[in-house]
Amino acid sequence: MSLTLIKEGKFSYTEAGEGQPIILLHGLMGGLSNLESIFGHFSKLGYRVIMPELPIYTLPILKTNVRNLSKYLKEFMTFKNIESAILLGNSLGGHIALYFAKMNLKNVDGLVLAGSSGLYENSMGDSYPKRGDYDYIKTKTEAVFYKPEIATKEMIDEVYASVNDRSKVLKTLTIAKSAIRHNMAKDLPKMDIPTCIIWGKNDTVTPPEVAVDFEKLMPDADLFWVDKCGHVPMMEHPELFNEILENWLKERNL
Repeated sequence: MSLTLIKEGKFSYTEAGEGQPIILLHGLMGGLSNLESIFGHFSKLGYRVIMPELPIYTLPILKTNVRNLSKYLKEFMTFKNIESAILLGNSLGGHIALYFAKMNLKNVDGLVLAGSSGLYENSMGDSYPKRGDYDYIKTKTEAVFYKPEIATKEMIDEVYASVNDRSKVLKTLTIAKSAIRHNMAKDLPKMDIPTCIIWGKNDTVTPPEVAVDFEKLMPDADLFWVDKCGHVPMMEHPELFNEILENWLKERNL
């Protein structure tokens, strides 16, 4: 399916379906296409699925952090007249969802985390000295997945362009530092909301022990493993990911 972006004021997003809102939050190096399989599946199952483009590279450098991206999400929900929603985030998107929940617990019906930052992650930061080396960027991008062939040339080209754009590099590093600064370990025990954790067993960015820690620290979390899977389970195993999430939502009456 092809995604049609809606632009209204400072917001850019895509939306489909009716019912319980699910807001999908992409990661730092990922775009809306990473979450396309979820968008297509759940918008046909009685959910209102919305994917905003996060202003990771358009916020002023001093405002480029997890806290302000969480504020942006709050503004977006107000703009869309969404009182509360299920938040689903991959990588940085999960961290934004967690920080949002910390500040606005009453506006979160449930959380879905996949390869989420917020506790610990391995970043691409060490690659920047070699940012002009296409093969190196290709290797780093492929390492995000269990099957390297999932990293298409288009995807690698996009990452390569980003790490060779000085402004994007600065903002990527700023976000990475912000993610470390906004560690959620002390906040998670207070987040007593239904939480579904879907994690790749072979994730090298946010290793499996991170998922285990999330489950231990959160009062109402369920952890599901995906075999032969890296950092982005909804891309590597879209059907299984959707099946796990669909069953969990039914069990939790969400």
